[in-house]
Amino acid sequence: MRIIVDRTRCIGLGMCQSVAADVFQVNDDGEMELRTAIVTDGRLAEVERAVACCPNEALGLAP
Repeated sequence: MRIIVDRTRCIGLGMCQSVAADVFQVNDDGEMELRTAIVTDGRLAEVERAVACCPNEALGLAP
């Protein structure tokens, strides 16, 4: 799976980072950065939780 980010919706709250800090990171400018764009099967449930907790629905997953 691949993580998709809609940067027009992301406001850098960091809720995704609080769930999966080794995948998502909010930088010093308040912008979310992906530490990896590809999600392995072993991490899928954790990343799905991070995507679901985004209040602005700025994150998604694609095959």
